Amino acid sequence: MLQTDEVLKEKRRPFVRSAGMGVINALLDELLEKKVLNQEEMEKVKCENATVMDQARALIDSVIRKGPQACQICIDHICEEDSHLAVTLGLASGTQPDNFLNQGFQVAVPPFLAPQALQDNMGKSSYSRPGGSLKLCPPETAQRIWKEKSAEIYPIMAKSTRMRLALIICNTEFDHLPWREGAQIDIRDMKMLLEGLGYCVEVKENLTASDMITELKGFAARPEHRKSDSTFVVFMSHGIQEGICGKKFSEGNPDVLKVNTVFQILNTSNCPSLKDKPKVIIIQACRGENQGVVWLKDSVQAPGNTASLSEDDFENDAIRRAHIEKDFIAFCSSTPDNVSWRHPVRGSLFIIKLIENLQEYAWCCDLEEIFRKSVFSLQVRLSFEPSEGRAQMPTAERVTLTRCFYLFPGY
Repeated sequence: MLQTDEVLKEKRRPFVRSAGMGVINALLDELLEKKVLNQEEMEKVKCENATVMDQARALIDSVIRKGPQACQICIDHICEEDSHLAVTLGLASGTQPDNFLNQGFQVAVPPFLAPQALQDNMGKSSYSRPGGSLKLCPPETAQRIWKEKSAEIYPIMAKSTRMRLALIICNTEFDHLPWREGAQIDIRDMKMLLEGLGYCVEVKENLTASDMITELKGFAARPEHRKSDSTFVVFMSHGIQEGICGKKFSEGNPDVLKVNTVFQILNTSNCPSLKDKPKVIIIQACRGENQGVVWLKDSVQAPGNTASLSEDDFENDAIRRAHIEKDFIAFCSSTPDNVSWRHPVRGSLFIIKLIENLQEYAWCCDLEEIFRKSVFSLQVRLSFEPSEGRAQMPTAERVTLTRCFYLFPGY
């Protein structure tokens, strides 16, 4: 029988090819906690290796050098935390069922809590959202799709040289608005998803509108975008029709980031490094008001005398300069004027469904098709709700993608 270090040596090449940033970071944390690696060794893996593959190679070589016990800890963590990678590496038997998304949701997550049950769970501060692993795209599948649709899809850079960045801005605590309970689950799961897709993720929390603009401008100026093939920018906050609420929002202080500003900062003129590359904006926030009784809603009353954005606000640049806003798609959690629903323990409904469908279908579907699946699965789920007034319709807006955007996770 092979020693665990010999097993890990055999799995070295597929591990280097398959491990994403999320797996690497989680393993480093585990190995540091179990004292397999010290802080200096962990930092060396992260800082001295520019690409994900280089980090994976440095990590597994470091563990192998530590001997069988260290290798066993590494293998155990992979099997416990990422069943799909464990199967890919041959460390565990079995495969995910075809309907893994629905099976996992129905078995591990019961139907949405009834009002009394929800009240009984309001005091719980954490919830481990089941879900599954990100399904990786086999090389032969990626190559087949590329061969069949090369003129119709956005090119992706080689995994060994690209440097993808993503930004998450989440406002949870406010000076004058309710705490967005459950938002930390959204941050955790969205960050893990994006890392699994190969993005280095920055998370910024509890910002004013001015702070959000500063962070966006800094993000747009990052030199790594020149070596990237795409980006994701995620906003999660309270919201009104005019935009995304900053932490100081109140009736007398309209601390709001207009969505138009996001597009302006990341457009071709202000962020040339992302020219001709997909820019995905995800917004989890209300866009108006409605009454809610049981579930918390990301909605606050709009200040008086603030004008709503009209279509005119979005036309000027297109008139003055062609293609200044190109290769964008915005996924919004609700239609204009309506609320978005968030569970205080599980997180936001839209974020839950979007993550689940990206995990399940990113290996074989383009991004817009995945979004449609997310909308459909959310509507099916809400159709079983006892309350007639609870509804949510996510939308894709300001779509200027000129090709299909395939993520090819793991490729």
